[in-house]
Amino acid sequence: MQRLILCAAALGALVVAGATRASVTVIGGGLAEACSRAAMAGKSEPRFEAPCTQSLEEEQLSPRDRAGTLVNRGVLRMRRSNWQAATKDFNQAVHIKPDLGEAYVNRGAASIGEHRYADGLTDLNRGIALGTEEPAKAYYNRALAYEGLDDLKAAYFDYQKAVELSPEWTAPKEQLVRFHVARKE
Repeated sequence: MQRLILCAAALGALVVAGATRASVTVIGGGLAEACSRAAMAGKSEPRFEAPCTQSLEEEQLSPRDRAGTLVNRGVLRMRRSNWQAATKDFNQAVHIKPDLGEAYVNRGAASIGEHRYADGLTDLNRGIALGTEEPAKAYYNRALAYEGLDDLKAAYFDYQKAVELSPEWTAPKEQLVRFHVARKE
């Protein structure tokens, strides 16, 4: 019987810097859409949070758009490693729209940023089960959580799944380079 043996180079700072954020598309104009565009464009400066906060305080939003705006503001906060504020936004989004996969995926990414891998794994599994607009990011983040928990085999397969889902994305390919796969009798 053959066993699959996996070895990976040290994870180190990769986890904090590597967690990937999944934004939520909000359309219809207004501040919520501006918040969505900033999150999707990879913005991180604090000034991009203002339209999100103002939208949440002043605009009439459907539950989905309110939850999406909270996720997007949380993404902006996560990019500055403001894990607690981001997690608070994701918690509110889950409360409003418990079937929004991106809220769980991002809360999982925030947990990874705080090195709480088991908590992150629980949320990432839930987000994957619910479905997300960018599933490759969910699998990539789950691979980071598995690596943080020293489950290299599961991490390897999730990096592979991220590549399968988004072949043009280089981040999971770069992580796979660190792995050495050997079959052992």
